[in-house]
This record gives sequence, C-alpha cells and structure tokens, in this order.
Amino acid sequence: MLLEFIATIALGLGVAGLVMALNLVLGRRLPRWVVPAAAGLGMIMFLVYLEYSWAERTAEQLPEGVVVTSKSSQSMWYRPWTYVSPLSLRMIAIDTRRIRTHPDWPDRVMTTMVLFERWMPTREIPAVFDCQANRRADLHAGVELGEDGRLDGADWYRLESDDLALRTACNTADRALMSR
Repeated sequence: MLLEFIATIALGLGVAGLVMALNLVLGRRLPRWVVPAAAGLGMIMFLVYLEYSWAERTAEQLPEGVVVTSKSSQSMWYRPWTYVSPLSLRMIAIDTRRIRTHPDWPDRVMTTMVLFERWMPTREIPAVFDCQANRRADLHAGVELGEDGRLDGADWYRLESDDLALRTACNTADRALMSR
C-alpha cells in the first residue's frame, strides 16, 4: 500500500514536470491550471489501473499448483467507472500442492483454500471436498478429524457439480492417485 502511494505521488510529479516542459516549449501559452489538473488526472488514472490490474497481478505471482477458482466483481457508487466495468477485489484459490486423501474416504479431498482480498491479508482455510456428494466442509475450531478420516462437527456446504473449486480439488486428487 505504501509503495503504491509513493508510486502515485511520483507519477503525479512526473506528469506535472512533463506538462511544465510542454508549456515551456509552447512559450507558456497553457493556462496555469493545466499542470495540477494533468498531475491529478494522471494519478487518478494510475490508481484506476492499479485497482483493475490487482487480480491479474496477484494471480500471476502465485506459485505453481495454486489455482484461482473464483473472482468476485462488483460495482461501487463511490467508483462510478465500476458500473461500466465491475472491479475484482476478491479471489479464491485452491492450493493443489497440499491435497491429501484418506484411504477410508477416497472420495474426500483435504486441501487449503486461499482467500485474497484487496488491501487485506491473505487467509488460508483448510477444507475438505466431498467429490461424490458435491459438498465442502471448512475445517475450523470445533471440527474434529478422526484417525479414520471421519469429520465430526463439520458444517457441509452444497456445491454445484461444476463448481471450479470442487473440480480442481477432485481432479488433482484423481491425477495424484493415478500417478502412484
């Protein structure tokens, strides 16, 4: 956040310097308000670019095996341009490097869901996907994982059969079992 603030200020100063140089070349014919207006407009455009490119830049930096399965887009009244093109400020990824299965429950896959949100710290939630029943349970306080692979105290959430997080976890687990 601090680096983006510094970059925005530097860009504004750079744009102001360019417009001042242009004004000198033109023999000081530009109105005095053009320099601060150009700097302000340049900073706003840069901030809009940073907001719209956040999801792609974040996804590109993810290590191999972490797959983005959902992005949420929204419009906000205080950002009127988002009504033209909604802004993605949240993403969910599945860490396929951490996939585990239990021999007694071959249709259940345990992995980590990674939650990304603009200006917020990244959160990781361990979860179990039931590939047969198309559902998910988050492993939080109060959920016990028995040695036999049974989940006690879990709240199961129904998922559509084509849910990308479910398919990513289950297909990765299937490929891992086949390669053994």
